[in-house]
Amino acid sequence: MQRLTKQCLKHQPDSILYRDKNNKNYNALAHDFIKVCNTFSGVKSFLHQKVDIAKELGATGVHLTSKQFDEISYAKSLGLEVIISTHTREEILLAEELDANAVTYSPIFFSPDKGTPKGIEDLQTVVQNSRINIYALGGIIDEEQVQYIKKAKAYGFASIRYFH
Repeated sequence: MQRLTKQCLKHQPDSILYRDKNNKNYNALAHDFIKVCNTFSGVKSFLHQKVDIAKELGATGVHLTSKQFDEISYAKSLGLEVIISTHTREEILLAEELDANAVTYSPIFFSPDKGTPKGIEDLQTVVQNSRINIYALGGIIDEEQVQYIKKAKAYGFASIRYFH
């Protein structure tokens, strides 16, 4: 958790996602993750995929996969903010219809094993034609890309490699 604290101090994010698909100690680490997030004023904590655990541990919300659209209303009924992964304009529209708080849209740039990049022009088009907050995701590794995302007027961006 020291690394998380260091990165929070360095980058001052608004939201942080705990994503760990295979850890047998997920609940304990998620608890520690949320505890660290709560030490920073205004930082929202999100857990990946696990709606009930997010509620139980007091996370701000949950980040659902593109196969979990059917869990949006349940998560919202628990008072959680919902961000859902999308890869098409149709998925963005469905997320809007189901009242998700935001979406991640990906991949924007090349990211290994994630398919053909959408590119900045496509990101800008979906942002202009959507009512929902859109986080750019995928292949974001440097400040130049972050500036392109800002110019496209995305709500924000999510990345792993940028923050390492």
